[in-house]
Amino acid sequence: MYGRKVKLRFFFILLILLTLILSAFLILKSLEENVVYFQSPTEIQSLSEVDKKKIRVGGMVKVGSISMEVKEVKFVITDFKNDINVIYSGVVPNLFTEGKGVVAEGYLKDKNFFLATKILAKHDENYMPPEVKAALEEK
Repeated sequence: MYGRKVKLRFFFILLILLTLILSAFLILKSLEENVVYFQSPTEIQSLSEVDKKKIRVGGMVKVGSISMEVKEVKFVITDFKNDINVIYSGVVPNLFTEGKGVVAEGYLKDKNFFLATKILAKHDENYMPPEVKAALEEK
C-alpha cells in the first residue's frame, strides 16, 4: 500500500521521536534527585510528617535572633506568620544579616528545628560587594 520510501521515512521519524522522549525522560529523572524545593516556615508547619530528605527553607532572618558561637550559627527564619529555628556550622555569606532574606538548605529535625548544610543569602538588584563599594568611595 505505501511505498518503501514512505515506510523508511515513517520509521526514521518514529525513531527520532522515541529518542527524544527517552532523552527527556532520562534528563528529568536525573534532575529529580538534584532538585531541592523551596519551602516557607508556614508550609513546613502544615506538613503532616517530617521527611528526612534535603529541602530548602526560605524567608527573612528574624531581627535579634542571630547567635554566633565558635563553630555554629543559630538564627530564626520567619515568613512573618511562622518561625523555624536554624543551626548552621560553617562560614555564613557576607550578605547574611538580620532582617534580610535567606535560604537555608539542609534537613528538618522536626517542624520547629532545621539543621542547615548551606546558607544562601539573598540580595536585591542594588547590591554592591563591599570591596567594589570601598574602591568606588576611594576614587
